Amino acid sequence: MFSKNEEIEVDSSPADTLVSRTTEIVGDIHFSGELIVEGRIKGNVYAEDDSSAVIRVAESGSVEGEICVPSSIINGLVQGDVRSTKHIELAKKAVIAGNVYYNLIEMVMGSEVNGNLMHISSNQKSNKLLPEAKEKLPFDSNTLKKD
Repeated sequence: MFSKNEEIEVDSSPADTLVSRTTEIVGDIHFSGELIVEGRIKGNVYAEDDSSAVIRVAESGSVEGEICVPSSIINGLVQGDVRSTKHIELAKKAVIAGNVYYNLIEMVMGSEVNGNLMHISSNQKSNKLLPEAKEKLPFDSNTLKKD
């Protein structure tokens, strides 16, 4: 069927992954490509900041843990912090119980965030930069005084 010299082609493009409605995953997930969550994840979800990875949490989906992905589209429940260095979209049924760290955000009427919204620039790649950025003021206190 296959000759010895014939090579099998392997698709090197990132794969899409589906966590179906009847699936529950316990543990951290590191992925590339697209992760579609219709079921439940109990653990943290990570992708490389410089990748084109995207997570989609469907209306029936939930994540109990931190999400650190360049792009996120959320329409379900997330119990934990969400960090998106490129883009985050909160759809109508999105509920986030945690802080949202974003570079660019879209919120549809009806979405809910029970936590802080913190803007991060695209050059802030690690979580270590985020708490420090809260404490440092980007201006001098003397500029607040009126003449």
